[in-house]
Amino acid sequence: MVRCWKHSDNRLEEAQCTDGGSAASSQSHFPHKAFWVSLSASLLLVIVALGLTGHLGLSQPHSKSSQIVRITVPDQTGVLINQSAVVDQQNDLVTFSVTSPENRTSTVLFDIKHGLICYKPVDQESCFLQKMEEPDYDNVHSLLQESTHKSQFLLSGNETQRQTEFLGVLAASQVDVTTLEEPLQALCQERSVLWTRRAEGPGKQRLVYFCIDICFPSNICVSVCFYYLPE
Repeated sequence: MVRCWKHSDNRLEEAQCTDGGSAASSQSHFPHKAFWVSLSASLLLVIVALGLTGHLGLSQPHSKSSQIVRITVPDQTGVLINQSAVVDQQNDLVTFSVTSPENRTSTVLFDIKHGLICYKPVDQESCFLQKMEEPDYDNVHSLLQESTHKSQFLLSGNETQRQTEFLGVLAASQVDVTTLEEPLQALCQERSVLWTRRAEGPGKQRLVYFCIDICFPSNICVSVCFYYLPE
């Protein structure tokens, strides 16, 4: 503590005064404290901003890679058939939702990367697996190309090429679902998965059990019909 003296009635008296050195010291410390507080706040803002940027960066590719495409086409009786397809360019996946005139929806998944088509009929207890062939690649690639330009297609009944494809179901060839890729596993949860084989037709002795119609922007509609082969 510093002692100060003052003149009072011709005598010196001891008086309390402020330590100038301490005041100067506290004033010099205050700017440093304010600097560190400001720096900490700035770093916090930078961390929050980076976190938000990282979150958006991770979620943005998924939203951009997937696109919903809608295709409407009249069937052979003139009734409009509506179907939609989720096109995932990043993962080479196309998932069709095909709605029948009875308003029942079946799902067809094209796994282009692994060369597989998986059918999930609404009124069946199984999924059906097929290896992609050249016509399948051509049809689905037409959708991938056209979907980059627009997302809605109205096909003309007169110009549409209609094809029929027969798939024989191999009842004894059940697939272990756990060996399939994740999109196929997710599609066929709690269902058995059976292999199918492309065939010329079921023949007179066998009946077609059901068909799924799939249409592409290239004005091609394929009616995929299933029947069971003997074990």
